Amino acid sequence: MEKTIVAATGNAHKLKEFRAILKGWRVLSAKEAGFFGDVEETGATFAQNAELKARAVCEATGFAALADDSGLCVEALGGAPGVYSARYSGGDDADNRGLLLKNMEGVENRRAYFACAIALAFPDGKLITAEGRTYGEIMREERGTNGFGYDCLFFSEDLQKSFGEASDEEKNGVSHRGRALSALEEKL
Repeated sequence: MEKTIVAATGNAHKLKEFRAILKGWRVLSAKEAGFFGDVEETGATFAQNAELKARAVCEATGFAALADDSGLCVEALGGAPGVYSARYSGGDDADNRGLLLKNMEGVENRRAYFACAIALAFPDGKLITAEGRTYGEIMREERGTNGFGYDCLFFSEDLQKSFGEASDEEKNGVSHRGRALSALEEKL
């Protein structure tokens, strides 16, 4: 019997990844479960933001709720954009990538990683968390059209190409979100 969880995200790309990675689970979108609000990400860490979202959606829907907070951490930028990855420029994904490239002009150290914190909140108050990372470098120009966010700028050490050039299956096999979800499934 499939277990049902609600993905506490409005991001269609993340929902697609959750569904692809969490085989054996029925993953509802927040809207399918009747949640139409936004949860303010006031945490200082990925883990705090994931917990805030999971608990709020669980409480509102009565279903177990899965939330992630993730982002790109660039060594030369002191870990930025970090928890502000989605709102780095104040614009959309293309604006965020543009600002990142601008801030990396003339920078030799291009080391970076994607980090993901996952929180699964249950109606009885139980919370299970996990984290995942994937390492690589920031490229000097965009490559590939797959994925979303910073994927076309992130050269994956594991895949030896950008996430933007990778298939969904390739990316999910080594991504920060895939690794965090695998760690979560082990805990379940």
